[in-house]
Amino acid sequence: MSAAHVSSDDIRDQFSKAMSAMYQQEVPQYSALLSLVASVNEEVLAASPALRETLSVHNELARLDVERHGAIRVGTAEELALLRRMFAVMGMHPVGYYDLAPAGVPVHSTAFRPVDDAALSRNPFRVFTSLLRLELIDDPELREQAREILEARRIVTPQAVALIERFEQQGGLNAEQAAQFVDQALETFRWHEQATVDLATYQRLQQEHRLIADVVCFKGPHINHLTPRTLDIDDVQRRMPQVGIDPKAIIEGPPRRRCPILLRQTSFKALEEPISFADDARGRHTARFGEIEQRGIALTHAGRALYDRLLSEAKSAAAADNEAHQAHLAAVFEAFPDDETTLRREGLAFFHYHAVPGAHVAGPVDEGDVERLVEQGALTVTPMIYEDFLPVSAAGIFQSNLGDKGHDGYAREANQQQFEQALGVPVADEVALYAKRQQASLEQALAQLTG
Repeated sequence: MSAAHVSSDDIRDQFSKAMSAMYQQEVPQYSALLSLVASVNEEVLAASPALRETLSVHNELARLDVERHGAIRVGTAEELALLRRMFAVMGMHPVGYYDLAPAGVPVHSTAFRPVDDAALSRNPFRVFTSLLRLELIDDPELREQAREILEARRIVTPQAVALIERFEQQGGLNAEQAAQFVDQALETFRWHEQATVDLATYQRLQQEHRLIADVVCFKGPHINHLTPRTLDIDDVQRRMPQVGIDPKAIIEGPPRRRCPILLRQTSFKALEEPISFADDARGRHTARFGEIEQRGIALTHAGRALYDRLLSEAKSAAAADNEAHQAHLAAVFEAFPDDETTLRREGLAFFHYHAVPGAHVAGPVDEGDVERLVEQGALTVTPMIYEDFLPVSAAGIFQSNLGDKGHDGYAREANQQQFEQALGVPVADEVALYAKRQQASLEQALAQLTG
């Protein structure tokens, strides 16, 4: 990349901030949510100076305030492939495959996000991107009508397409081009009150599934939520009604723990927004909502297997409310180690390794010496943040906010090959990425100790 080019990390940072500003204008409750999350985070840090110090030393504090994830839904392979190219300008790559059809939601998805340590530290902006599975619409006439509607639209402006092509040709964008790109790319995610179909078509698609109507009936894939990260999601859930926000009943994901794992999510209920149809009819559409997340440590394959088993056990008894649900989860998850040392030694979670400044070890060392070096204080370890999503939580958030219990007929086999063919590239395996980052940090730390 030329010295005159703006880094993809900077473009991503500019875009995520522009997206947040736009969404605050479109969804006023999102502003209230940001203020609440900021207050809770500051209270947590004030109560735990050690946590503040740890986050600061490892560059996690700076990213906390800017951290967001968004979610969009597209309708065709062409739209998905074009968005992949758009996100590449921002240094965001497809990671993970998520099939939501077994939960009654007719989409499969990936997360576009940065993948290396430096980029994640700069701004870990992610967009959970879902592709509608038209083949899951049983009515052939309705399925073909939806396909024709989608093929007639263009979700990316011609100016944005030209800038994507310029980025691909010259390896980057200069400052003026980057600003133009951010401005034009934002149009893809903007809300449009005007539907592109008549009321009758909207209602037929809505009857099939609310999400199908949301994907098919509008000019583009409006951002349907934007999610800040909190350090205490239980407190945010408790305090949302105090600022006029009606939270969903249950926090999704694992229970509260001393060592948080994976991802916990909650949200406020979707907005009912006025829209007009192509035949001048008026109506209301429910799609966009607010979400909050609390991120914990990334789990290995062994850790995920244990998590999945315990979550399945916990589901056998439905709880009446969030307090009861969390208490039941906590009881079941007592079988999951809740201290960093055990998680690391049993290979359940991923960590970053750091050489202690000034420490030096005589003679060669290898990975078999790690425990000794940690005990001697020459190596320190910090949890690796989980940067991805939980399919069950994603489906639960979709269903609870769309007022839809799902469609049992969608529970067919996942089709990652079909998704990747539409995408134009394979999705990265998230666990392999964590393993690679952990190994790189260990090798660097050992080299520093013996250098």
